[in-house]
Amino acid sequence: MKIEAIQTMIELAKAHEQQQGNLASILSYHIESNRHLPIQLPEQRPLQSLLVFVTSYIEHVPKFIEATRSITTAAGIGEYAEPFVALAEDYFLKPPEIIAGHFGLHELMYEAYLAHRLIEEVNDRFMLRSSVPLVPMDMTKSNLLIHTLIGEPFANELDDAVHYTAQIAVEREHVYNSAAFQCYVDAHRNNHWDLEVENWPCLIDQLALSIEVTGRVA
Repeated sequence: MKIEAIQTMIELAKAHEQQQGNLASILSYHIESNRHLPIQLPEQRPLQSLLVFVTSYIEHVPKFIEATRSITTAAGIGEYAEPFVALAEDYFLKPPEIIAGHFGLHELMYEAYLAHRLIEEVNDRFMLRSSVPLVPMDMTKSNLLIHTLIGEPFANELDDAVHYTAQIAVEREHVYNSAAFQCYVDAHRNNHWDLEVENWPCLIDQLALSIEVTGRVA
């Protein structure tokens, strides 16, 4: 299974980070160089807090993929969601050339950003057509933090790759006309996703809550 393969990759990358500390060195540079970050780090162990945040951000991807696939399949609109879910998996298993040459958690930070941004893009497109998200998840704050850590212009290049990928993948417009799609929209306008959030707590973005967001990147 692809999810198991991604989880194995993450565990191996975490072990590599413990030995080499590559991501910690990069994050330490951000802190020590006083580079502008849209966050307020805790005074005690700021590097550890940032490292925990990035690691959790990466670990969140397979959980969110599972939740998205399960929710949409049960609702009968898995046909719409599956192309995007599969692409999010492939960002890990078959990373694009644009992020080649990175290793360990550092590499997976880029791959996780692509996956989270793709899902964010899908939610935006879904809301334009239905006024409700595909899944009740808003990773905007966490994605903003990672965008800043990656840095521009490279983070913008990753965003462009996501927009291009989403545009190609969103070819199943007929799904919007299906009875299952309309039932999905109507149901979640009424129940506010209570059952889904209860069954999939990963849908609640708690990643950025421990680090105070102070603004947006211009």
